[in-house]
Amino acid sequence: MTVQGVLQIVVLLGVVAVVGIFMGRYMFGVFEKNKTFLDPVLLPVERSVYKVCGIDPTQEMRWTTYALCLLAVNVVGFVVLFILLGLQSVLPLNPAHQAHVPFWTSWNTAISFVTNTNWQNYGGETTLSYLSQMWLTVQQFLSPVSGICILLVVVRGFSRSQSNTVGNFWKDFIRCLLWVAVPFAILGTIILVALGSPQNLHGYIQVSTLGGGHQKIAQGPVASMTSIMQWGDNGGGFFATNAAHPYEAPNVASLLVQLIMGFAVSAGCIWLFGRMIKDVRQSRAVFVAMAIMFSVGALVMYHYELVGNPIVNSAVVSAKAKTANHTATYRSNWEGKETRFGIGTTTLFENSTTAVSWGSTAASNDSLTPIGGMMTLFNMTTGEVIFGSWGVGMVGMIAFAILAIFLAGLMVGRTPEYLGKKIESYEVKMAVLAMIVTSFAILVLAALSLAVKPGISGIYNPGPHGLTEVLYAFSSGVGNNGSAFGGLNAASPWYSLTVGIAMLLGRYAMYIPLLAVGGSMALKQRVPVGAGTFPTHGPLFIGLLIGTVIIVGALIFFPALALGPLAEHFSMQAGRLF
Repeated sequence: MTVQGVLQIVVLLGVVAVVGIFMGRYMFGVFEKNKTFLDPVLLPVERSVYKVCGIDPTQEMRWTTYALCLLAVNVVGFVVLFILLGLQSVLPLNPAHQAHVPFWTSWNTAISFVTNTNWQNYGGETTLSYLSQMWLTVQQFLSPVSGICILLVVVRGFSRSQSNTVGNFWKDFIRCLLWVAVPFAILGTIILVALGSPQNLHGYIQVSTLGGGHQKIAQGPVASMTSIMQWGDNGGGFFATNAAHPYEAPNVASLLVQLIMGFAVSAGCIWLFGRMIKDVRQSRAVFVAMAIMFSVGALVMYHYELVGNPIVNSAVVSAKAKTANHTATYRSNWEGKETRFGIGTTTLFENSTTAVSWGSTAASNDSLTPIGGMMTLFNMTTGEVIFGSWGVGMVGMIAFAILAIFLAGLMVGRTPEYLGKKIESYEVKMAVLAMIVTSFAILVLAALSLAVKPGISGIYNPGPHGLTEVLYAFSSGVGNNGSAFGGLNAASPWYSLTVGIAMLLGRYAMYIPLLAVGGSMALKQRVPVGAGTFPTHGPLFIGLLIGTVIIVGALIFFPALALGPLAEHFSMQAGRLF
C-alpha cells in the first residue's frame, strides 16, 4: 500500500468527523431547538405547508401513530412512482421516446426508491425519460427523510422520561425536508455544475466515434440528481455506470466532493444523537467504533486490489519478459475500474458507499478481487451500521449497543442499563428481531434463488463467483444499499420480485421493531448512574460494540462467505478462475 492511499483514508475520516460535528449541531437546532440560520427564509415556507395541509405541529404522537404516518407517506410514494413509470411513454419530457417501463421493473424500481435503496436493474439513460428521472429525484428527497424520522423516535425514547409520545411525524418530516435535504442538495448541485456535470433538459447528443460509428449521449438534469443521490445516501445514478461516468464525476475533485456529501448527514446523526441525550461522549464512542470498522475494510480492500490477481500478474510478467526483456510487474487489479481515479481512490469510494449505504459506484464490483468484493459484502451484512445512511445507520448501531449492554449485563449478573434506561426483555427482543430480519431475508432468498430454475438461470457466472453475485444482490436489497455486483440477470421477473421483497423487509421489518423500542424507552423513568453502571463511552465499550457487530451482525454469514468469495480466493491462489 502507498502512503498516499493510506493518507486518503485518514484525511477522509478527519474531514467526516469535522463535517459530522457541524451537521449534528445544525440538525439539533432544526429538530430540538427550532433555531437555525436558515429560519428567516424557511419558517414562512414551513408555516404555509402546515396551513395548506391542515397540520398541527404541536400535537405529539405515540410511536404507533408516528409509524403509521411514515408508512402512509411511503405507500403514496410507491403508488405514484409505479403509475408514472408505467405511463412514461405517453408523458412529456421524453426526448428519446422511451417506452413504458415493464411491470416487474416498475415494481422493483418503485420499491427501491421508496425504501431509499435505489437499486437499479436497468440503465438509467437507456430506459427512463427525463420526467421519470426527475420523479426519482423527488423520491430521493423523501426516502432518506423517513430514515431521519426513525432515528428521532428512537433517540427521543432515551432523551424523554415517562412520556407516551415521541414527537410529531409531520413536523419532523417537513423540517428535515426543508432544512436538511433541499438547501444542501441545491448547494451540491451548484458545486457539481461548477465542476463540470451537466444540468439541462436538452435532447441526446449525436456524435461520431473515432471508429466511424455513431453514438447517442444523454444529457439532462445530471448534477441535481447526482447531488441528492450522494447527499441523501441514495445511490441510483442518472447513468448506469454511476460515478465512473464522466458526466456524474467529471474529475477527482468532483468524486471527493461526492464522498464527503455521502458521509455528511450520516456522520451528523451520530453527533445529533449525543446532543439529544445530552452526552456527547456517547457520540465519540460510536464514531470511533464505526471509524475503526470502516478503516479496516478500506485497508483490506485497498491491499487486495493493489496485489491483484496472481494468475494475471504471472501472465503479464511472462509477456513483458518476452517482448521487452525485463521482468517489470503489473500487479494492481485495474479491471472494471475508472483509470482517472486510481486504485486507492476507487477502493476508498467502493468501501465508503457500501459502508455508508448509498450504493453509488466508481467501479464494477463484479471485477473486484474475491477479498475486495467480500469487503463490500461484509459492510452490508453488518446491517449497514458502519456509518450507514440517513438515520437508520445510527438506529442500527443503537440496536447493537442494546444487545452489547445486555450481554455485558449477563456477564456480571446485573440488569443492563443504557443511557439511563433499564434494558429489559421487550427491548432486547425487538432489537434481536430487527437483526434476525436481515440475515433471514438474505440467506433464505439466496437459498431459494439457488434452488429454483428462474433463480439459477439468472446467474451468468459459475461456481463461487455466481454464489457471491446472488448473496450480494439480496444483501444490497436488505441493507437498502442499492449497489449491484453484476453478472446477474437482476431485471428478470424472479430477481425483480425477490429483491423487491428483500428491500421491503430491510426497510420496514427491520426498523419498525426499533420504533417500538423508542416508544418503550420513552415510557420508562430515568435511572441514576450508580457504581455498577457499565460506562458506555470508553475503550471497553467500543471494543464490546465492535465485537457484537462482527459476531452477531456478520459472522452468521461466514458459511455463505466461505462458499463464495473465500472459496474463489483460495481457488485463484491455486490457479483456477471462475
